[in-house]
Parts: sequence; C-alpha cells; structure tokens
Amino acid sequence: MKSPTAAQHYYIGLMSGTSLDGIDAALIIIEDDLPPRLLATHAEPMPDELHHMLFTLSHAEQVSFAQLAAAEDAFCQCQASAVQQLLAPLSLKPEHIRAIGSHGQTIEHAPKGHDGGPAYTLQLDNPSLLAELTSCTVVADFRRRDLAAGGQAAPLAPAFHQALFGRADAHQLVLNLGGFANLTWLSSQPSDPVIGFDTGPANVLLDGWFSLHQGGRFDQNGDWAASGKIDEELLTRLLSEPFFQQPPPRSTGRELFHLDWLQQHLSGQETAADVQATLAELTAVSVAQGIDQLLIEGSLTLITAGGGAHNAHLMQRLAHHIPSAIFASPAAYGWPEDWIEAGAFAWLAHQRLNHLPGNLPSVTGARGPRVLGGIYAG
Repeated sequence: MKSPTAAQHYYIGLMSGTSLDGIDAALIIIEDDLPPRLLATHAEPMPDELHHMLFTLSHAEQVSFAQLAAAEDAFCQCQASAVQQLLAPLSLKPEHIRAIGSHGQTIEHAPKGHDGGPAYTLQLDNPSLLAELTSCTVVADFRRRDLAAGGQAAPLAPAFHQALFGRADAHQLVLNLGGFANLTWLSSQPSDPVIGFDTGPANVLLDGWFSLHQGGRFDQNGDWAASGKIDEELLTRLLSEPFFQQPPPRSTGRELFHLDWLQQHLSGQETAADVQATLAELTAVSVAQGIDQLLIEGSLTLITAGGGAHNAHLMQRLAHHIPSAIFASPAAYGWPEDWIEAGAFAWLAHQRLNHLPGNLPSVTGARGPRVLGGIYAG
C-alpha cells in the first residue's frame, strides 16, 4: 500500500461494542470531496479474562480504582494489538496514519443521570497509553462534549451514515444491529434533518441469555431462537418498558437493558429457548415500531449493518414486521456489515483534526454542532 498524498489521509477506527466480543479495527482513507473508503480491517478477539473484567464492571454497583485501572490497561493493550495486526500486512508505518479514533469501551451510559444527578457517559479508555504503544496520534472521548451541550451523546454513527449513504435521488434508512439497535433516516432533501435514535436492545440480551444457558458467546444464525416459540405474554411485558414509547432523541444501554431487567419480567414458566425466540421478536418489533415513528410512506430501502445482520432468524423476523422494506447490504457501498461502526470513529477522528462537527443535533438533541474528542499526540 502506497504512502498517502497531500490530499489523502489514512485513519484507523477502533470500536468495541456492548457485545464485548472483540475490538474492530478499520483502516480508511479520506480524500478531498469523496466519501470515506475502507481499505483494510482486523478483528481482535476479546480475551476471556478481559471479557469477564469488562462485563463485571458494566454490571457492578461499586468498583475500585484498581479494578478500573487493570481493565483499562488490558483493554488498551488489546487495542494496540489490533492496530499492530491491522498494519502488519501493509506497507504502512505509524507515521503514515494521521490519527486513530478510539471509541473506548462503554461501561455505563446515563444521558439523563440517575436520581436527579448529572448526566454522564463512561467509556473505559487510555488514549495516552495507546499513543505510546502505537506511536500514532489518538483522538478519543468523543461523547462527552455532545453530552455537555445537552445532547444524549448517542448515537454518533448517523453523521457518518450521512457521509457514506446520503443520496440526492433517494431516501435511505440505515439499521445498525449491534448490542443495541439504532436507526438513521437520511432524506433525499438536503434541507431535511437527519433523524437517528436507539430503538432498543439487540445482541446485548440475545448474547447474554444465550451465554447463560448455552455457554457460548452468541447464537449462531439465531438457530437457538428459531427452535423456540414466541411467548406473546412475555413480549407484551417486555414492550411495556417506557423507553419504547419515548420519542426521539433517545439512546439507551446496559444500564437499562440487562439480564436482571429480563428476569424481572419472567414468570418462571418459560423455556429458555422460548425466551430467546421472544428476545429476537422484541428486537424486531421495537425496530418496526421505531420505523413507524418516522411516518415513512411507501417502500423503503433498509441498509442493515452490525453483527445482528448475520443473524438469519432475526433478519427473517424483521422482514416479517417490515414488509415494505427492501433490505440492502452496505457492502454495495464498499462497507461490509461489520465495519461501519469502526469506520465511524476513524471518520470522527478526521472531523476532530479538521475542526469539523462530529455530532448531529437533530439526532442527539445537543444545542448545536460540536467538535468532538480530545487529541493525544503520537
């Protein structure tokens, strides 16, 4: 791979989602007046010990500074390994990378605070150490500036979706199925605001319930969910959660949707497979309800991304509940399903270094556009 020209810049995006399955590293190139292009990718598996540490932190009521420091150090070492493995097959050196955009690992996200307290969002990260380990400039802490401006600090990906998928000749709807599901509506009219919001849980509950009962990380193709039956009474109880009735802007996380939340709605009479089937239905129905809130008329193109796009059973349930949708893969735009989130944080690093806004107030509810993230020189 050749060195970049003056009009070209290489960026790396690092993303570890709420599924805690690993760190995605995406190398992108940004050229003047052209959409970002994906050049190379690497998926760094999450070591079991680190997975356990992060899962424990994201569910703990109290943690020590020593626990945070140990998890942060191990996470940063994993990030650095992801960068090294990404660059190893290429003829690129750290000095060719303009910046790494590091999302960090979300531990808790509370844009409305707790019990009258201040809003906060916590992403475990150590950009100073990452800069030392990789010799690259790092941009990190993307969410808190939007939060400081009165926003939800999430979702941030819709601004990148606009850069990738926005078209003047057609409306586009992007569905990301990560730990949580979120929608981005891109109108063909430049004057229309981008709309984006979380619809509810996706892989976070499906993976958690599967791990609890089957011992693995995730339900391959949704086969276990497909073996069960939807429990309509349980589904009704789950959908009674007030979050599903909130208008946008809205975002959520593990602080609301977790296995204890699920257990509170179980009667004790359900089979484990039926609960899994019902959780897949919960994701499909809540996504469909979110699309209904957009009041879209006629057919629509639905670009599906994230790990959940590989879940055949979940995709079948989505097709059932959204019959007007024409499902499309982002691969047609040069971006395979699994790499949009990591690419988004590479793009956000570009925005920061060029003093350009990274948020969309119409999505997050912030008081205005803001330049996001802090810079840690390599």
